[in-house]
Amino acid sequence: MKTRITLLAIAAMTMVAIPSCKKNKDEVKTPDPKGEVIINEYCSGDQFKSTKDAFRATATGESMDRETAKKKARSNASSEMGKTISSTMKIVGDNYVNSTEVNNKEEVTESFNEMTRTVVDQELRGCIEICEKLTQRPDGTYVSYVALELSGNTIADAYQSGLSKNDKLKADYNYEKFKETFDKEMEKLSQGK
Repeated sequence: MKTRITLLAIAAMTMVAIPSCKKNKDEVKTPDPKGEVIINEYCSGDQFKSTKDAFRATATGESMDRETAKKKARSNASSEMGKTISSTMKIVGDNYVNSTEVNNKEEVTESFNEMTRTVVDQELRGCIEICEKLTQRPDGTYVSYVALELSGNTIADAYQSGLSKNDKLKADYNYEKFKETFDKEMEKLSQGK
């Protein structure tokens, strides 16, 4: 009799235990950390990161005035875009100059850096908005979210145009080598490297 009761108890526990082992991982709910709130940030995420074909930047702007919030967001995104392009083009310039046989590498590098500043200043005006959201907080403050994009080819073409006009660089300039170096850096940028 004891053996029978023991077997029934084991069978009952097994029947209860087996379905609980098959719980879906998605069903497991972890509590939110105390006092923390999830924030939804518009115009951000993977689809708004730079790719091998385009530079992208996102930013926000806040103000009690709607238009000022939008201007701040665009200004912040343009500033971020300028930094990204400048640092990428500095690497492209350094790598390009080091991969060529130029007599005065220091002078050529400085010319590339000057060209970068000029190109960035001129081309940032051509950024397009790929996302814009405007929210308002209960206190009346407007928050503008924006994402900007600028084609990598636009930058490469402007750079090429400027370099071909530069007498110091014209003799040593090789567009194919420059474009190859540029494309490698854009690929790295898109991978977050």
